[in-house]
Amino acid sequence: MRHDAPLAAAAATRTTCPYCGVGCGVLATPDGKGGATIAGDPDHPANRGRLCSKGSALGETVGLGTRVLHPLKRSARGAYDRVSWDEALDALAGGLKAIIERDGPEAVAFYLSGQLLTEDYYVANKLMKGFIGSPHVDTNSRLCMASTVAGHRRVLGSDTVPGNYEDLDSADLIVLVGSNTAWCHPILFRRIQQNRAERGAKVVVIDPRVTATAEDADLVLPLKPGSDSSLFAGLLVHLADAGLLDRSYVEQHVAGFEAALANAREIAPDVAAVASPTGLSEADIAAFYALWAGTPAVVTAWSQGVNQSAQGTDKVAAILHCHLATGRIGLPGAGPFSLTGQPNAMGGREVGGLANMLAAHMGYSPAEIDRVRRFWGAPRMAQAEGLKAVAMMDAVADGRLKALWVMATNPAVSLPRADAVQAALRGLDLFVVSENVLSNDTLAAGPHYILPAAAWGEKDGTVTNSERRISRQRGFLPLPGEVKPDWWIICEVAERLGFEGAFDYAGPHEIYAEHAALSAFENGGSRDFDISAHADLTRRAYDGLVPVQWPVPAGQPEGTARLFAEGGFFTADRKAKMQPLAVPALAAATSDVFPLLLNTGRVRDHWHTMTRTGLSPRLSAHVAEPTVLVHPDDAEWFALVDKGFARIETAHGAVVLKVALDPGAQKGSLFAPIHWSAENASDARIGATVQPLVDPFSGQPEMKATPAAIAPVSFRSRGFLLGAEDFALPEGSWWTRVAVESGQGRLFATQADAAEIMQLAHAVFGPEGLLEMVDAERGLYRCAVIRDGRLTAALFLGPDHDAPVWDAVKLAFAGGEVDSGQRLALLSGRSLDGATDQGPTVCACFGVGLNAIRAAFAEGATITVEDIGRKLKAGTNCGSCLPEIRRIGVQQRVEVPA
Repeated sequence: MRHDAPLAAAAATRTTCPYCGVGCGVLATPDGKGGATIAGDPDHPANRGRLCSKGSALGETVGLGTRVLHPLKRSARGAYDRVSWDEALDALAGGLKAIIERDGPEAVAFYLSGQLLTEDYYVANKLMKGFIGSPHVDTNSRLCMASTVAGHRRVLGSDTVPGNYEDLDSADLIVLVGSNTAWCHPILFRRIQQNRAERGAKVVVIDPRVTATAEDADLVLPLKPGSDSSLFAGLLVHLADAGLLDRSYVEQHVAGFEAALANAREIAPDVAAVASPTGLSEADIAAFYALWAGTPAVVTAWSQGVNQSAQGTDKVAAILHCHLATGRIGLPGAGPFSLTGQPNAMGGREVGGLANMLAAHMGYSPAEIDRVRRFWGAPRMAQAEGLKAVAMMDAVADGRLKALWVMATNPAVSLPRADAVQAALRGLDLFVVSENVLSNDTLAAGPHYILPAAAWGEKDGTVTNSERRISRQRGFLPLPGEVKPDWWIICEVAERLGFEGAFDYAGPHEIYAEHAALSAFENGGSRDFDISAHADLTRRAYDGLVPVQWPVPAGQPEGTARLFAEGGFFTADRKAKMQPLAVPALAAATSDVFPLLLNTGRVRDHWHTMTRTGLSPRLSAHVAEPTVLVHPDDAEWFALVDKGFARIETAHGAVVLKVALDPGAQKGSLFAPIHWSAENASDARIGATVQPLVDPFSGQPEMKATPAAIAPVSFRSRGFLLGAEDFALPEGSWWTRVAVESGQGRLFATQADAAEIMQLAHAVFGPEGLLEMVDAERGLYRCAVIRDGRLTAALFLGPDHDAPVWDAVKLAFAGGEVDSGQRLALLSGRSLDGATDQGPTVCACFGVGLNAIRAAFAEGATITVEDIGRKLKAGTNCGSCLPEIRRIGVQQRVEVPA
């Protein structure tokens, strides 16, 4: 296979952020030390130069310390040995051949990721669905946006987001449904804030949790989990009864309206009928309906709170119905808008990354199967939809799937019943993982081969963001060790399977051109996805590709910003098709045994399973420990203590998390983050507790409402470790890893007392350079290891009610030499240089702590958030911390303008 060398990179490379679906442009400049300096690209239309905390810290996450750099093979003793690429690829191809010959092509599957580039995704789908002949290709996007895909296809006829980000700038009303936009899509939230401040746009937040996003809203509707469809069915009824429908648009461009309206009347005949299932007051419902009905320029945007539901497809449809019924779609400042979770979830959808789709947004109708077959020259085309993610892991567990290739994702953490998933993976005849980190929970399941794949900063290809904008992700760092791009690995396996003629690409530019050509093949305007203008791109044109929205048909290089304002839906009769909704209900109800509902999601500064963000000290400073958020009334009822510990148990598994009281949590609900795994915490893999019940149309699991129980957990002592990676805490201890400057730290809680921990410290550290402070009566033990004048390790322990603070010791650990006069201060936990304790980080972009913000507010009663920004820079970049800064101001009893 040909593989052209990459073109020489400029001093600063224009690339795209690898986190959420906003798709921000990044300027990356190698620093000559293996890292990079990062800035927002002012010319990229998605972010206009801004980056969130995660994007700003990308330069801290590109080191090689955690990387897998060579192909690895699992030995009979369970260890991994380095092997050559030829040996690994020959073994993978040979294993696939043997299983296909013995059990048929449907005994093999690929599980992919929204972290892959479009070109990687394309060749993976082409190989499996067109040449191996198995439809079993799915992706972690199934956990993210599958219900939106299904909702779009059922109602709009295609998986098409109608609008763009500029609509958030020009809308007069922005409704955010099931989306903590301030934390999960900070750059878009900043645009919404700017519209609100400059144009007076109204913001409504609909979410069971009162999140940071809700703190900057004009109306907050904390509805009951699972009741979104009732609220929007009631809105459709209100629009009809108030005579606010666009009858002309409906008659010309919509089918199924009368049946859908009759169905909505059954679900929500009036405001009183909406109040009961949603738990909202009739006054708030009426205010929302009046605001939505009376504001033509309205954008309704949603994310995982809608999608991660066993009725997610219906929730999406209910929102689409309201926009279709009023013709508020595809217009400036008006339309339904799906906020995508991953950087290339959209690109994966374009190339058939989901098990129920073929490439170029085609499905599994006989005509579409035949069209793709003929274009690819495919010898063994898949004939029906494949297994979706949850069902795929069921098939691994019961032996129907014999071989699985996982690429760029960590299913043993992220999938429901994660413990069962990890156990099932161990039973595969052939289990292969393409990965860029040396260790994660999926690798702990023991793949036969680990293939070293390129990471962000090394990859070269395209991604598509939430507004259908295709952007280039360009490599600016050399491929380390024997690392290879995912597309190269896939194509090498394809050649070894005998398909070399169809996978002989010189580089990703040729793959992208083929992908573009397929989008145009027998299209003629009948399909939404058309980038035929790119079918003849040269390598130079590909390398210089500027961000562009699809469709980009031949002769229209600029792309189309909005769709469907004048109909033209991608159905046989060119009409959208409104759908009847099921009676809104949760997949599983609470009970005496499991009286609460467990909701899962992200925190502000971390991403997925933290294999990247967990390397950054500043991203680890805002939320350092896996925590469950509990309403104060529930905490009192279940005898939980703020900053104590609790065991959360469901029918599928259990975790132990730190407790945080949150008045914004809904009574009867718990919220826990998804990021912690067995790699970075002792007992916090929340996926292990999540139910596997799925939406009947999308196959997306309900990850927002698993019935759960909670009970307090107590420990005798708490403490922290800095350095000392080989220090084994006593059995039964709770711990979590935290990135700190110059190394790793661990926060822990244990049943051991000071004497036991001191004995362990002596055994691990030895006497050389060991400083100690012991107060057995109070249960205190502190030690520091100073060698060659530097702090190399530290261990502080205190009783549960007097847990030691580690901020000052972290500074010493990251700093220079510790002289004899500073040693007592070190063991006391005081700052060595007299610097003020910053407290917990509030603004991760600029590293501004709580105490500094409090001090700034205390300077005067007229201090504003803007003053804080001018003085400390806090909140002046992505703005995701602005709600928290406002809350701090209120707590300081300072008047802070909205």
